[in-house]
Amino acid sequence: MILSVSGVLLLGFIIFLFTRKDGLKFSHALVCALFGFYLAGTAIAPGIKAGGASLASLLGGIRL
Repeated sequence: MILSVSGVLLLGFIIFLFTRKDGLKFSHALVCALFGFYLAGTAIAPGIKAGGASLASLLGGIRL
């Protein structure tokens, strides 16, 4: 749950930055959010979640 909340916050912050700095229109961000919402209800959602968890695990294992 913590990973999904921080992921949502990170992606929300990136969308905010794109909206403010790079000219992403609010309507485009809204369409992206709706697409993600509806994509979460499809059969591919577990694969996307597993891929995100795998990427987070990979990034978490990096030692600098």
